[in-house]
Amino acid sequence: MQQDLRSVEVDAESVIRSITPALDLTRHKGQAGKIAVIGGCREYTGAPYFAAISALKIGADLSHVFCTKDAAPVIKSYSPELIVHPVLEESYSVREEDKKIISSKVLAEVDKWMERFDCLVIGPGLGRDPFLLDCVSEIMRHARQTNVPIVIDGDGLFLVTNNIDLVSGYALAVLTPNVNEYKRLVEKVLSSEVNDLDATQQVLSLAKKIGGVTILKKGKSDLISDGDTVKSVSIYGSPRRCGGQGDILSGSVAVFLSWARQHIKAADSNSNLSCENPAVLGCIAGSAMMRKAASVAFSHKKRSTVTGDIIECLGKSLEDICPAT
Repeated sequence: MQQDLRSVEVDAESVIRSITPALDLTRHKGQAGKIAVIGGCREYTGAPYFAAISALKIGADLSHVFCTKDAAPVIKSYSPELIVHPVLEESYSVREEDKKIISSKVLAEVDKWMERFDCLVIGPGLGRDPFLLDCVSEIMRHARQTNVPIVIDGDGLFLVTNNIDLVSGYALAVLTPNVNEYKRLVEKVLSSEVNDLDATQQVLSLAKKIGGVTILKKGKSDLISDGDTVKSVSIYGSPRRCGGQGDILSGSVAVFLSWARQHIKAADSNSNLSCENPAVLGCIAGSAMMRKAASVAFSHKKRSTVTGDIIECLGKSLEDICPAT
């Protein structure tokens, strides 16, 4: 197994240096990325904040959160840097006869912003309310129609696992499952158990079966596949497993994916990257950045490391690899 993983290890720092845009005095607000997080409900307000603020800390210009009305004041109070839209609704606040019209209003509110976004992050703090998940399903369909990339984590993966058609065949979709989420995906899509002895082949088969989406399987080594290739990122990392690290990762992948698309478009046929799939490149860069920031935070805080400590290390970690000057 180790031999197999080493054979697909990628030079993640080189990818980061290639796709990270230079800071230029001629650039204007928004050109370095506009990210939107779809998530945040009564019970979960930290996750969407972590994802959205991580995108800003890495270098996106604007970060939005579309959440329920209950979650909005809480998320707004965490930081004035985020643009928070209290537009999502849960079943308890919607009468049965009003569900269709409310769903249309939710979709319209998100839709009027959609074309401005470079990437959506769907799932952090989303919860599993049936009406809310139905609304988010429609948001995902509209994102596909407008060719907006989507990074799916947390309860977004619960939604997708039960409705694979939402992402099937969409090359700009990224799934970022942890060990339990991956197990459910494998059982649903491949009708088999997780095979750790042939992890590379299995993640390749899973991505291919879902029609070329990119899967970032989180673990001791992160495995990334779009159904054509498999890459491994195992540099850095931390033994501290505090909650919220997956939210940092999803926000990071969203930024790097949008930067990779810009880079590939600008480079045209002159790109020096061995991989031309922006979703794979975004996963490689996001994985390495999260792992490095976690490593830096752990070197200072050890057992007391929490998600906020890692977020504060994102800027330094990127600067170490790709200096702004």
